[in-house]
Amino acid sequence: MNWNELLRLPTTLLVILAGVILLLALAQLLAARQHAHNRRHLAATAHSLLLVVFLLVAALLGGMAMSLRGYRFLSEEQPVVQIDAHILSPQRWALTLTWPDGANRKLMLAGDDFQVDAFVLKWKLPAMLAGLPPLYRLDRLSGRYDDASQEATAARTVIDFSQAGAGDLVDLKNQVPRWFPEVDTVFGSAAFLPLVDGGHYNVSLMRTGALVARPDEATAQRIGQPLGG
Repeated sequence: MNWNELLRLPTTLLVILAGVILLLALAQLLAARQHAHNRRHLAATAHSLLLVVFLLVAALLGGMAMSLRGYRFLSEEQPVVQIDAHILSPQRWALTLTWPDGANRKLMLAGDDFQVDAFVLKWKLPAMLAGLPPLYRLDRLSGRYDDASQEATAARTVIDFSQAGAGDLVDLKNQVPRWFPEVDTVFGSAAFLPLVDGGHYNVSLMRTGALVARPDEATAQRIGQPLGG
């Protein structure tokens, strides 16, 4: 069972429990009205107090359920691209990019690491908790050198993914912000990892708008090997 399933379970239970307590509150309301009709004021007052208590407890449980639901949404990730790497020569790589729809692209990259950059459009909290995911547009894939001095002088590889037209949401938000009242912010996000021969990487976007890159288990073990290992 993953974390999303663990968080979804108490959310569902809290919603059910809140519903049961609301039914109890309704029963207290009917009882209070009946006692008030029969002029049993003390009993009517007692049931009214129970009604208030049940409503407060139901509201508390409902709020907890929404909070947990929000945390579950924030933990979910949207696949962006898979990257497979094969070494051609020292610091020269052949990469295969596979998109969620199954399309793929092959390219060459220079460096020790790959870096993926994207523009992210993030919604305000009410829209995000309601389940509206952040929007993204891949901007570029580039090579990165571990040595900063080499980064300044060595050949660089930059692959441009920016193909947005005049209707791009990022540009529209910047140009006409009042059209997008529920947009919280537009920002850049990037993720990079070391390249290893035969490496397989998954790049995804979190609900917070953060771009993350993760190697599979075998790749992670190879990344963790000491030099010469």
